[in-house]
Amino acid sequence: MVKRFPLPSLARGRLKLVALATTALLGACSFAPVYHAPAAAIPTHFKETGGWQMAQPADELPRDGWWKVFHDPMLDQLEPKVAKANPNIAAALARHDEADSLTAQAKSALLPTIGLGAQVQRDRQSALRPLRGSGQPNVYNANTLDVGIGYDLDLWGKVRNEVKAGQATSEASAADLASLQLSLQAKLATTWFNLLGLDQQSKLLDDTIAAYRHALELTESRHRGGIASDLDVSRAQNQLAAAQASADDVSARRALYEHAIATLIGVPASDFNVASDTLRPHLPNLPAGLPSALLQRRPDIAAAERRVASANAEIGVAKAAFFPDLSLGLDGGFQSDTFSPWLAAPNEMWSIGPTLVQTIFDGGLRKAKVREARAKLAENGADYKATVLNAFQQVEDNLALLHHLGDEAQREDEALTAAQRTLTLSMSRYRDGVVSYLDVVTAQTTALSTQISSLELDTRRLNATVGLIQAIGGGWSTQQLDANADAKPDAKSDAKTAS
Repeated sequence: MVKRFPLPSLARGRLKLVALATTALLGACSFAPVYHAPAAAIPTHFKETGGWQMAQPADELPRDGWWKVFHDPMLDQLEPKVAKANPNIAAALARHDEADSLTAQAKSALLPTIGLGAQVQRDRQSALRPLRGSGQPNVYNANTLDVGIGYDLDLWGKVRNEVKAGQATSEASAADLASLQLSLQAKLATTWFNLLGLDQQSKLLDDTIAAYRHALELTESRHRGGIASDLDVSRAQNQLAAAQASADDVSARRALYEHAIATLIGVPASDFNVASDTLRPHLPNLPAGLPSALLQRRPDIAAAERRVASANAEIGVAKAAFFPDLSLGLDGGFQSDTFSPWLAAPNEMWSIGPTLVQTIFDGGLRKAKVREARAKLAENGADYKATVLNAFQQVEDNLALLHHLGDEAQREDEALTAAQRTLTLSMSRYRDGVVSYLDVVTAQTTALSTQISSLELDTRRLNATVGLIQAIGGGWSTQQLDANADAKPDAKSDAKTAS
């Protein structure tokens, strides 16, 4: 059993100094500049809104699946697999875990370090050791049990700024993870819509091939009756072969999109198949929102801002190096040349006191590190402004696409109606012998081209809608960082579950 003994009065006095120093720590200074997010030019409204309305409080996209606004069951099944199985998400998650661990390492310096040591040894000292006493033995035992406590007072805020920088970096990595997840989800949605568009084109071409085959049979029948020429038959054969070639090309392009979807959801392309689907997804009319809200809804903007905050704190770390490091140490234990008694009052030893370390000359190293930290702050500030500008451009680009593609769709519908009427009339007049088959071929080509253009236009509008959703941040918000700085994004729990 270890006996407890009161410390001498000198030790108690020095412990008071420790308490005073700890009190001083609470009011310690910091050399980091007062942080302000970089000022960025924010427009008062989006100029390309067209028929879009400003968002109302209830108009937010669902955070648990923005893709649900398209009412596509297959897309609803595919999208959650991105967060669970995509290796790029797993890599971003690992980077976030790494940033968290570095923050924890920085925080550990805010607490005292406690160490325990024990040593049992037998020594022999030299007979000619300088200043050796005449009564000292040649061989002796040295048994030591020691407990030491060390604490960095952090008077200049170096450790606290390291913690701030680490926390900001961790938050930036969390926003990076959300940004990557949003990007891959948007890529999956556009890839899926492109595949659906090709499925619709494939069905159109199948119907067209059947119609062209019927027209060829009609032409061959008229040729056998001496009504049509060989030229008419050749033109009908050419139309049929061209349509069949287009169908093969659509099949080839569809295979590439299918392979891309497999990779996005973490499945080997050789093991993934998706059935042909001619479903036309719902095209939502999304509210554009206020430009100022974009700064809170885009994870890449949040990540850029957090990196500015981290660089700002690093300036405080660099400046603190010009001032001495002050730490307090308390060490105590027992030392004896025998095991019994060992843990007794006569064998007690202790030491207490501050340690001051100051660099006098370093060849300009500390000044260079301050300049580096300031340059990093300027760099990250410029990156933040560039990210904001790019965000506004992406919103305007997709609003413009949706606005003008909507107008184009109305004109395309009118053109399609006219092309189909022209084809019907030309076939009727050809049967009556009023026009040659060249008029039919021209009408067929125009009708097919217009129908394909209409389908491609639908796909472009869907993709522009996905682009707008991505540009306004999906259902993400900076509240996901502010609510709990240590909370992990949804993708993190999904990825861990999958692994």
